[in-house]
Amino acid sequence: MGEGLASVEAFRLVDEPWESLAAEARRLRELGHGRLITYSPKVFIPLTKLCRDVCGYCTFARPPRRGQRAYMSEDEVLAVARAGAAAGCREALFTLGDKPELRYRIAREELAALGCSTTLEYLARCAGLVLEETGLLPHVNPGVLSLEDALALRPVSASQGLMLETTAVRLAERGGPHWASPDKLPAARLATIEAAGEGRVPFTTGILIGIGETRRERLEALLAIRELDECFGHVQEVIVQNFRAKPGTRMAVAPEPPLEELLWTCAAARLVLGARWNIQAPPNLSYAEFPRLLDAGINDWGGVSPVTVDHVNPEAPWPELELLGEATRSRGLELAPRLAVYPEYVAEAERWLDPVIEPRVLAVAGGEGLAREDDWAAGAPEAEAQTQAQAGRPPPPRPAALFQGAPSLLPAASLSSKSAQVGNGSVPKASQPTADPIPAPSSPPVAAALAKLREEIALDEDDVTELFRARGRDFAAVVAAADALRREVCGDAVTYVVTRNINYTNVCYFRCGFCAFSKGTLAANLRGAPYLVPLDEIVRRCEEAWERGGTEVCLQGGIHPAFTGDFYVDVCRAIKEVLPDLHVHAFSALEVWQGAATLELPLRDYLERLQAAGLASLPGTAAEILDDEIRAVICPDKVTTEQWLEVHDSAHDVGLRSTTTIMFGHVDGPRNWARHLLRLRDQQRRSAGFTEFVPLPFVHMEAPIYLQGRARRGPTFREAVLMHAVGRLALHPWITNVQASWVKLGLEGAQAALRAGANDLGGTLMNESISRAAGASHGQELPPEAMETTIRGIGRIPRQRTTLYGEPPSERREASFGAPPLAEPLNPSVNDANLKRPARLVRPGLLSAAG
Repeated sequence: MGEGLASVEAFRLVDEPWESLAAEARRLRELGHGRLITYSPKVFIPLTKLCRDVCGYCTFARPPRRGQRAYMSEDEVLAVARAGAAAGCREALFTLGDKPELRYRIAREELAALGCSTTLEYLARCAGLVLEETGLLPHVNPGVLSLEDALALRPVSASQGLMLETTAVRLAERGGPHWASPDKLPAARLATIEAAGEGRVPFTTGILIGIGETRRERLEALLAIRELDECFGHVQEVIVQNFRAKPGTRMAVAPEPPLEELLWTCAAARLVLGARWNIQAPPNLSYAEFPRLLDAGINDWGGVSPVTVDHVNPEAPWPELELLGEATRSRGLELAPRLAVYPEYVAEAERWLDPVIEPRVLAVAGGEGLAREDDWAAGAPEAEAQTQAQAGRPPPPRPAALFQGAPSLLPAASLSSKSAQVGNGSVPKASQPTADPIPAPSSPPVAAALAKLREEIALDEDDVTELFRARGRDFAAVVAAADALRREVCGDAVTYVVTRNINYTNVCYFRCGFCAFSKGTLAANLRGAPYLVPLDEIVRRCEEAWERGGTEVCLQGGIHPAFTGDFYVDVCRAIKEVLPDLHVHAFSALEVWQGAATLELPLRDYLERLQAAGLASLPGTAAEILDDEIRAVICPDKVTTEQWLEVHDSAHDVGLRSTTTIMFGHVDGPRNWARHLLRLRDQQRRSAGFTEFVPLPFVHMEAPIYLQGRARRGPTFREAVLMHAVGRLALHPWITNVQASWVKLGLEGAQAALRAGANDLGGTLMNESISRAAGASHGQELPPEAMETTIRGIGRIPRQRTTLYGEPPSERREASFGAPPLAEPLNPSVNDANLKRPARLVRPGLLSAAG
């Protein structure tokens, strides 16, 4: 489906007009890429303009000029790269002549003075500097390469490239455009593309049209590229570039190919290569007519720079990004930035990227493998803007700016006629819905998913995945639909609970890659020494919380090797003996599973024992992503998806309610998020025990998996907002409360989530250690006064709630305002407890025990 034409069929295109190919080309593009058109925000670094070749159309390469350097200095290279980073670029495109030291003495002398023997050696040095100093991802175009050359550049480049241009050998004959240019011989260029495949290098190539080749020869070149990719799978994009005559060249008066010829070639390339291929045509070389290139089935605009000119075609300025976006949207398509390496290769980073490059790519990638649209990060303080600026990088946009225009995108239009109240207590309905329409999406799959919701048809995995991919008008439509549904189901009240978090130990024998909180018994790095809070201190903190108006205590922690199920029972019993009216909301599915396993009790029996001791509900943590493909990477020895669901199913069966969470933005993506939501929805249909859905963006700063270079830096702001919006839509009508985590999102981010379908702001916390250990800096407490100010700041109505979404007694609410400062919590050394490690440890994810 969507495969390219066979050779015989391909050659039949030669006599077809471009219009007869265009519709099929566009159909194939949509099949392979949907409505997304990409571009790479880049800087252009012409490391040297000397070249041993003398192509008849080139003004980039030129002979040495007296008094001028042969190569850019390292400082000059870094100056361009830093300017690009400050302007939001992600790619540094190194373009240079082919092995000039083989022809020019000045190149050899200058390289020697630089301590290099070849241009490629100096290129590797400069690309490494750019990578290290600016974070831009180098894409290198140094000419013909051997396998050894490609491998030498692999640790300092995310991708490499070489235009095949043509397979027509005759164009290198005397008088031809490639005469006296040994590196333009098709055999040499094909060998380079093959070497890149052998070296597992994501590679860019393409054809140049209008230099004397025939249509058939263009098709032959495309088929040669396809054949090499079939061997290695490494050709990430094919460029269709049109010749432009330049004064001062041998081809200065040669006729340029008409736009229709370029359109024919783009459409033919799509038909020959197929749906999945990335096909690019440079917009600047078609001037004002560039939007028409979209009609021929391309899906990429190539590199566009806000900083540097196109040094190969300096007479052709890049279109402004605003104009590029307008042109893209004029065809019902959506523009998105990408990286120097395409998403397909980001998804298999371990295979395609050098270990030095992989973490740099992941750090600037979003959940779909495209470029991050912003530098926002969950848990990051506003002060990070100053740090970024001092480092020469653009400051992260404030969430409010990223959500520009949100009020107009969030009408209170009715999406569904049904306001379900499935196991969540009574919720107020909107008093007066408005008639403002929900913005029309541009993508048919998004439109189809929203239509299903209006018709009260359950979304499937593909539907939810498409909602998570929403951008531009689609994003506006999804967010507006979610907020409309929130207003209909929950009204304009935003709830919160006065609670105290107690993380009773930071010692844990599980090694989750995302967790910076847990420590081995000898670790003392990151956020402090290993501790264990004794029972009397747990009770003291609960009493203090009660005095400050608390209705809930939330207890979670690491799993010490010596813990058995009796520990959790003892904690509940100790609290309830002193504070019988305090709601004990405690223990993740992992803690429950481990507790039951250590006592050799069935889950149901152990949960009944906890309930009898005073446990009132379970948090939804340890869910992370309910997709074992992801869990195998981030938490292989933790509970599996089925085990997590079994714990909560058993809890609901014995009468315990629970929340549910998702921790996203690490090695996951839209498809994994969709699976997670649908598994929650399916269980809620059966048990009706979940009270709320809580998205938890991955906080990356101190997370081991990020520091090891194996994860992204959390979700983008768009992805974080969408998680709340899509959660509202996909879980309706079964889970009606969606919470925004102010600890992860910050207050502005939480406000944005509340305008995108969320109706709850979580807990006041009083203490919070887990997010802060991972690097979050939004504070450990948000008292009721600040909660209500934040809620009123977006025109909503604050309301305190209980854990199960009931109304707290008035005396509780009154006690919560003007509360005195907290006493310093006591966290004694874990060694003081004299706990003994058992002979065997329960590791449910591995379904085995290890010592």
